[in-house]
Amino acid sequence: MKQRSYRKRQVYAMNNRRYKKPLPGRKYKRRRRKRIRLFLSATAVTLILLCVFLSAKILSPLMLEKGNAAESPYGSSASPLTVDLKNLYSPSAVLVDLDTGKTIAGNNSDDTIYPASLTKIMTAILAVEKTENLDEIITLPYDFFQNLYAEEASMAGFEPGEAVCLRDLLYGILLPSGAECCLAFADKIAGSEEDFVKLMNKKAEALGMEHTQFCNSTGLHDDEHYSTVEDLALLLKYALGNDDFREAFTASRHSTRPSAQHPGGFTFYSTMFENMSSAKVTGGEILGGKTGYTKEAGLCLASLADVNGKEYILVTAKADGNHDTEQFHILDAVNVYNQIGASAQNSQ
Repeated sequence: MKQRSYRKRQVYAMNNRRYKKPLPGRKYKRRRRKRIRLFLSATAVTLILLCVFLSAKILSPLMLEKGNAAESPYGSSASPLTVDLKNLYSPSAVLVDLDTGKTIAGNNSDDTIYPASLTKIMTAILAVEKTENLDEIITLPYDFFQNLYAEEASMAGFEPGEAVCLRDLLYGILLPSGAECCLAFADKIAGSEEDFVKLMNKKAEALGMEHTQFCNSTGLHDDEHYSTVEDLALLLKYALGNDDFREAFTASRHSTRPSAQHPGGFTFYSTMFENMSSAKVTGGEILGGKTGYTKEAGLCLASLADVNGKEYILVTAKADGNHDTEQFHILDAVNVYNQIGASAQNSQ
């Protein structure tokens, strides 16, 4: 009996050890903390992914609407401006934010156009970049004046054989659109207009003006002399980065140094500003511009304006009219810059 009782106690003790719940020791507590951390991490990741998904659902329609606001060959513009270029006198137009280089709006911006005297933007920037001293005096050759007179090219007013400061010639290119100033720089820099044109086309290629070809330095009509308003906007944006060019481009008038032919010097005026009653627009002003016209090109304009503290480039081409009609290219510029000013004010 005693032996049986002992065995029962032994079995009970073994069973008790087998099924008795263990006390929570250090290893158990570490495992429990690890499981809690894993659970919290998984929960946090899930919440983050949920937030990202909801943000994308909310913002993507807004970004899509914004990206479709305007034709933009330079990439989508970050600007919320609403500008209509389809109801201008000029059938080809492009508006660019000068700071970012982004297109705000465009209409037929990659159509081939004849640039007329907008060509002189390229001539002027090369004149600045290829000249060491703009205060140097040169004598204007006699030989090219007769051809310019015959073609009725626009002239600044210098005369054959006149000793002229190069800086005066630069202003003569951009303000009164003087063809004699273009040929003087071409002759000095490259030895001939033909070789200077090679430099123009090389520069155009370097700037990414893929749809442009120059045949002369003045913009006189040639069927093989063409560009697009998009390419010309690229050119003007680049040129405005040069201080000497910008100073001349934004001037309204310039007085030349005295010479034998002009003892008191003479003053010429911007062809754009002298056809404007005011440079003021809604929220700012038009700072400068280069006009162009031939019968084949129509009225053209490349302009710069400051509106509500931001600078914009507008290039327009192929407007009807001529020097004796309403200046529709200038009316277009005033219209567009007023739209920018009004749009910015309405969005505030």
